[in-house]
Amino acid sequence: MTNIQFAKRLQPLQSNVFADMDRAKALALAAGVQLIDLSLGSSDLPAEAHVIEAIAQSLHDRTTHGYLLFNGTQGFREAAANWYEQKFGIKVDPQTEVLPLIGSQEGTAHLPLALLNPGDFALLLDPGYPSHAGGVYLASGQIYSMPLREENGFLPVFADIPAPVLAQSRMMVLSYPHNPTAAIAPLSFFQEAVAFCQQHNLALVHDFPYVDLVFEQTGDWEKNLPNPKSKIQNPKSLVPSILQADPQKSISIEFFTLSKSYNMGGFRIGYAIGNAQLINALRQVKAAVDFNQYRGILNGAIAALTGPQAGVKTAVATFQQRRDAFITALHRIGWNVPTPQATMYIWAKLPSPWSQNSIEFCTQLVKQTGVAASPGAGFGKSGEGYVRFALVHEPSLLETAVERMAKFLNSN
Repeated sequence: MTNIQFAKRLQPLQSNVFADMDRAKALALAAGVQLIDLSLGSSDLPAEAHVIEAIAQSLHDRTTHGYLLFNGTQGFREAAANWYEQKFGIKVDPQTEVLPLIGSQEGTAHLPLALLNPGDFALLLDPGYPSHAGGVYLASGQIYSMPLREENGFLPVFADIPAPVLAQSRMMVLSYPHNPTAAIAPLSFFQEAVAFCQQHNLALVHDFPYVDLVFEQTGDWEKNLPNPKSKIQNPKSLVPSILQADPQKSISIEFFTLSKSYNMGGFRIGYAIGNAQLINALRQVKAAVDFNQYRGILNGAIAALTGPQAGVKTAVATFQQRRDAFITALHRIGWNVPTPQATMYIWAKLPSPWSQNSIEFCTQLVKQTGVAASPGAGFGKSGEGYVRFALVHEPSLLETAVERMAKFLNSN
């Protein structure tokens, strides 16, 4: 057999938290264990009827069946720009400041190819979403992990970044509300991040999938908006956009997906918005890799962004109810976990004797009980000692999962 030589950049990609848990779940199912999967943040809620109808109608339009190039996405880009303006009070040019994506993960994974030369650093959150690191490895870049500590509200401390690393850095990636910790960030933090990145000539990347999955008012940050004379006096978001800290879009780009707010994860539709040069650079990379997805999916996304928003409120209320049920059940068994203000996740500190072995905890948990969770170590070194639960089932099933976990903890 021919000895095929593979690129060294693949070596860091050998392990992936979702792939590892997928294998553990398969083994549990093969052993006849009834699975309750809380490991993957894929919403179990359906897309709205008017979204499905827009896609269904497109199927019968033969003009939607061909390749879709950038100019053909104009309607979607305009809908995205208008959505952003209404939500955040930031004026957006749909021609130069918006780019459709096959899910925001595609954008965050491809952008390092446009920004990093081999050996350049990217500053990433630790713990953080795996595709952020994956894109850097594919670009042959280096990662400097910014540790997120509970005592700092799971926000990075920029002053701790070594000067030699900063000298070789080209980009910083943030994501709030945060996966996996469910932490939120105030506008003042984003303003600090913008100033820091401007000072050190870094592109500031913000992954923003959980913009709508916020359960409580998070502060009066709207009073500090940089453009108080905007026509849109009352932004509709409970958490800030990075562009509100960088209204001139001097260094910032933000990624949004319709997977969470509109339950369209399987449709793989999102977009990037922000600095025109960054948008153009990402567009160049994307043009070398793929065309856009099917026009009918974009038509569904337009319907989601421009149509009734009651479904978004329903989704938020649903995840809040699940959060409350799950947290109450955990407290009932003596596992005291903080109540998150946002996302569809519970970030729980592991009890003894599992406090420094999250992978073994999750492996044994699914093997013995069928409850699947994501080990904190899979999201980065600083995630060790924690486990992430995704609230993707009805409250009754979540409570059953906690009951199974109680027996597991007592027997171990």
